[in-house]
Amino acid sequence: MEILSLLGQGFATSLMPLNIGIVIVGVTLGLFIGAMPGLGSVNGVAIVLPLTFIVPPASAIIFLAALYYGAMYGGAISSILLGIPGSSTAVATTFDGRPMAQQGKAGLALIAAAGASFVGGTISVILFTIFAAPLADFALKFGPAENFALVLLAFTTFVGLGGDDALKTIAMICLGLVLSTVGLDLITGQPRLVFFDMPGFYAGISFLVLAIGVYGIGEVLWTLERSRIAPTVTAAKVTYAELRSAIVTLARTWKTMTFGSVMGFFVGMLPAAGATPASLMAYGIAKSTSKNPETFGKGNIEGVVAPETANNAASTGSLLPMLSLGIPGSPTTALLLGGMVMWGLMPGPMLFSEQPDFVWGLISSLYTANLAAVLINLALIPLFVWALRMPFSVLCTMVLVLCIVGGFAPDQRMHDVWLILIFGIAGYLLRKADYPMAPLVLALVLGPVMEQSFRQALIAAQGDVTTFVTRPLSGMFIALACVFFLLPLAAKLRKHRHAVQSG
Repeated sequence: MEILSLLGQGFATSLMPLNIGIVIVGVTLGLFIGAMPGLGSVNGVAIVLPLTFIVPPASAIIFLAALYYGAMYGGAISSILLGIPGSSTAVATTFDGRPMAQQGKAGLALIAAAGASFVGGTISVILFTIFAAPLADFALKFGPAENFALVLLAFTTFVGLGGDDALKTIAMICLGLVLSTVGLDLITGQPRLVFFDMPGFYAGISFLVLAIGVYGIGEVLWTLERSRIAPTVTAAKVTYAELRSAIVTLARTWKTMTFGSVMGFFVGMLPAAGATPASLMAYGIAKSTSKNPETFGKGNIEGVVAPETANNAASTGSLLPMLSLGIPGSPTTALLLGGMVMWGLMPGPMLFSEQPDFVWGLISSLYTANLAAVLINLALIPLFVWALRMPFSVLCTMVLVLCIVGGFAPDQRMHDVWLILIFGIAGYLLRKADYPMAPLVLALVLGPVMEQSFRQALIAAQGDVTTFVTRPLSGMFIALACVFFLLPLAAKLRKHRHAVQSG
């Protein structure tokens, strides 16, 4: 009953006229960002983050969360109409969504994607509401040693579960940690890594500057290189008859939607997992458990439903560890975490006791954002078809202008603009070399937290390093971190043994 009371108080915040308007604008913008190939939720949040300084912090986070929700819905639009995923989270939707569009069922596929996203979002928000407070209460038992071990666990999950080259992931984490130390020492106040004694580096490297450079400038350069041939946009319209027929068809896939939602939520909670593996896992399980697996990849509606429920549920699941523990579950929530820190809100268990109005206002806004997303998505399908015909050169020019203005506006320093350009070019080159960007951003955000916790724990233990393994919770986290760190090595040894036996 206490949760229902807190949620009711949250709705009093989220249903304020300003916040309702912010949710509608955020969802609409997110839908367009998600639908545009080369953008996606991570880039969208990074680009518009500076614009949120004009509203109160609670409204800013509600706006970004609504944009995140809208972008998760929007990724399916280009997957179905173009055959190009709006983001990596919608890759699995392409497998059956595009064949359905080519068979003249684009409207049905878009309705199915929107309906499945709504179901996945609804179930996951309910699970979020149930688990948020207990997880925060559990996290109140954490001290500096546990916080350090938890951040270490977050980094090692990227190594063990991220799916990228383990050595490259470790290199990017180390680079992010180095960048996080630029500026003044946390305890002594002495300058560190202040390149050529430039005054701009005394304030450190802003998370916002790195995010805009890597996910704004870098992604535009990367997409420009790849988008040399304009794909054909499939025409689509949604009629009342199609909508009614799609709802009946969707009702028959309730098992797939329920399983995809629950699985997606819990996969999304894992750092380095997130919506992309959740959607691919849901698609694979739906295909393997189907009575007609041979129809997958040829226009089976369950091939659209499964990944769409999973990726929307995972996007909500990734918010849970970010709010409760201060550990982001995805690259987008790492950006949200950085934004909250900039606004003076420190995610973690104390947030639930110190800022209950903000926390429950945000949770309740997820309900309204989910409903707004499905309604706006269905209403604006003809507009999305028109927008997808826009030349990418026009879109990328708009994005570049927003990146430069957004990077300059907060502190009004040209130093930040030059850093954005440098990070943009570096991000583009690293992408070409297949280096993952998410660990870099995560390390810059969590680096100061990790360093502070490490030094506090050592000071409290009078320099005794064994404090990290003798305390039960931190010892368990470090043991798990070792397991995740060794997973790629175990996989390589297993693959080598298999090759020797087969050879």
